Amino acid sequence: MDFEERFGQVLRSYGAGTLGERRHLLRSLRVSEVADLLEATPPKVRRYIWDLIDEDTSGQVLQHLGEEVLNEVVEGMNTAQLVAAADDLEVDDQADLLQQLPDAIAAQVLNSMDSADRQRLESVLSYPEDSAGGLMSTDVVTVRPRHALEIVSRYLRLRKELPKNTDALLVVNSRNEYVGALPLSRILTAASSVTVREVMETDAPAIPVDMPDREVAAIFSAEDLVSAPVVNPAGKLLGRITIDDVVDVIKEDADEVVLARAGLDPDEDTFAPVLRSARRRALWLGVNLITAFLAAAVINVFEDTIVKVVALAVLLPIVASMGGIAGTQTLTLVIRGLALGHINRANLLWLVNREFAVAILNGLLWASLVALAAATVFQDLLLGGVIAVALVINLLVAVVSGSLLPSLLNRLSIDPVIAGGVILTTITDVTGFFVFLGLAAWAYA
Repeated sequence: MDFEERFGQVLRSYGAGTLGERRHLLRSLRVSEVADLLEATPPKVRRYIWDLIDEDTSGQVLQHLGEEVLNEVVEGMNTAQLVAAADDLEVDDQADLLQQLPDAIAAQVLNSMDSADRQRLESVLSYPEDSAGGLMSTDVVTVRPRHALEIVSRYLRLRKELPKNTDALLVVNSRNEYVGALPLSRILTAASSVTVREVMETDAPAIPVDMPDREVAAIFSAEDLVSAPVVNPAGKLLGRITIDDVVDVIKEDADEVVLARAGLDPDEDTFAPVLRSARRRALWLGVNLITAFLAAAVINVFEDTIVKVVALAVLLPIVASMGGIAGTQTLTLVIRGLALGHINRANLLWLVNREFAVAILNGLLWASLVALAAATVFQDLLLGGVIAVALVINLLVAVVSGSLLPSLLNRLSIDPVIAGGVILTTITDVTGFFVFLGLAAWAYA
């Protein structure tokens, strides 16, 4: 039975069946699926589902919830329940959870912990959430270079358990400075008499504690890492980052890109109250309305020309649409390149030139076809020539704008994913209308 079928069964059990049957249905889902279930149900049903969740998995479920749904759920929990939920999580996951909670509730949870747990957690919380320090866990197994592998193996057997996603032990000197990594495979395959220094990897990359999480994700992707040490500017080991945390970063960034294009918050509750949702979306509707008025004002300037040549009104959407599509293609390509680190100041001009050449080729191709169609339908060769020139010019402006906008918006500390599309649409609409109608006014004067 797939997730969708079990999802339906849980919803149908609302108000029906015994308590044991309902709990059994919920236990058939993975933790992440339970979180998806909570986010996919209205508030009334959400509370019913939450009450069925076992206490020993509640913390893991909370960790997978978006900020809005999380805040709603924790409002019904007391401090003891929150502490118990957080107790089953790794330190980095505890930090992720507390960073999403309201400050007052997070402070209560921290104060209710024992001093050792609180100190470890506060050390992670002292770093920005979107940095390597905010991602790292302090649960690390370290060894010294002088130790023989036999001693290391004995030490690991005494521990009985390793932190999750441990693929290597971290090697530090007497000052706790990171000097290398000892893969678990080396411990199993090398002679037990050799020392750590002889078989450790000294070129294993270390992550600076203040590195942005997106750069961390890029390093993990490029190096195919499972885990990596985190160090301070002096080179001292602070903790480690594991692949599960990096996957979360990649997923969050992907969600932001998709939803930001519609002016939505990735953490917004799908079933949030009507007034709250309307208030959030009103901003972007207002911005788009302003751009629409600007485009309409350009059309109004050439009202007399449109009255004289009615066919211009029919062809206007073609000019704007072609420019918008061409610009959006380039904008998406550049934003993706910036996110992956493929585009920088050194190669941006080359990309602009390449996009300019592509726009010329596509512009000539489609302008010729549109001109032929317009001239045939409206029996007006001059009209065909006007729309052909307007299309080529608008496509060139669109791709140049799409190439340069992301870098410019980044310098202004504006998210290009959110603002780029709105600004680009304004540029292509206004340019397309002005060039097309302006050329027509000159040609038919």
